[in-house]
Amino acid sequence: MSQRFRLSQGIKNTGRPPIPRAYAWAALYPATEARPLLDMSQGVPGVPPPNMLLDAMAAASAAPSSCGYLANAGDPALLQAMAKEMKECYGEDADILADDLVITAGCNLAFSSPQWSLRMRETRSSFPFLAVLLHTYANEGFLPSPERCASLITSKTKAIVLVTPNNPTGAIYPPNLLASFASLAREHNLALVLDETYRDFVSSGAPHHLFSPSSVGDAPLDWAWRTTLVHLFSFSKSFCIPGHRLGLVAGPPAFTAALCTALDSLQICAPRAPQAALAPLITSGALRPFVQDMARAVQHRHALFKARVPPRWRIGCQGGYYAFVRHPFVGRRAEEICERLAREAGVVTLPAGFFAPPADEKEGEEGRWVRFSVANVDDRKVELVCERLAECETTFGWELD
Repeated sequence: MSQRFRLSQGIKNTGRPPIPRAYAWAALYPATEARPLLDMSQGVPGVPPPNMLLDAMAAASAAPSSCGYLANAGDPALLQAMAKEMKECYGEDADILADDLVITAGCNLAFSSPQWSLRMRETRSSFPFLAVLLHTYANEGFLPSPERCASLITSKTKAIVLVTPNNPTGAIYPPNLLASFASLAREHNLALVLDETYRDFVSSGAPHHLFSPSSVGDAPLDWAWRTTLVHLFSFSKSFCIPGHRLGLVAGPPAFTAALCTALDSLQICAPRAPQAALAPLITSGALRPFVQDMARAVQHRHALFKARVPPRWRIGCQGGYYAFVRHPFVGRRAEEICERLAREAGVVTLPAGFFAPPADEKEGEEGRWVRFSVANVDDRKVELVCERLAECETTFGWELD
């Protein structure tokens, strides 16, 4: 019997999520003990959180006080803890207060909810905003161009949104580039939204100096971050708790107040028990060694992948959880490659086209890029994936570079 009520045209126009599409291919692979399925598709931690955090979450979940609502902005103790932790990440001169922060039910909500505060309009997708894509290119290291961005700004533009380290390319945007975008956003009275989900996996020092006065680092002249910057963060990656859904937004006072108004309808408050568990552990710095060890382990797997990947599979970028790789098959789209890798070789990856609207999927050279996640596999699985990539150069029977 068919459904009698109508679905939103916006949600019908929204593409199916990438991971289920890739897992549908993987389900057709005849895995054996000798040749298991190897999953490098999802950006998920490959290890559980440390026991101290598991124990704290168990205790917090059992506490009657965790069963009630919180203020929209989150647990005050966690907000204080994260203001302190952000100074560890961005420098002691970073001007960050607990009142600047809001906890959300995952970074997906942290990413989407600011759009409700900036503007809500009828669009042709499931989001309340129209996204204009700022393309990046292999010959530029997949770094965004402020000049190209400036050419896209119109009177209707509300924000510039960047993800660094990037997903899917892994590109890490240097501080001076982010400073250029900050200047551009301020010049046009726009919000600069920085999704820094993978910030704890940057090993080259502070990701940027935009939380600091203009006299520090590459911050623009006469810079005050609360005029322009909106920062996003995920607890999922740094603390290995993606199932507990915690994200964070930092922004100007008027913005965070508006955000809390929107969140009162979207979540009321983020999950309470993990906030209570994290607050004292982050305050004391007890979790910092775990996060640092995990970051070093991810960097090690990046180095191993780079050393073992077959030469014809060219790495364009690496950073955060991801390696962005150009496949070697002439005239073949990345989606074709990823489907055969999953179904025939038991290697699950994501084509770059899964991260763009269907009308924007690239052909030719720009359509040959594949995302590999190094975070959710161990060293041996990285080696096995690279061995199977080499095998496919023969077994696929397609022309190679």
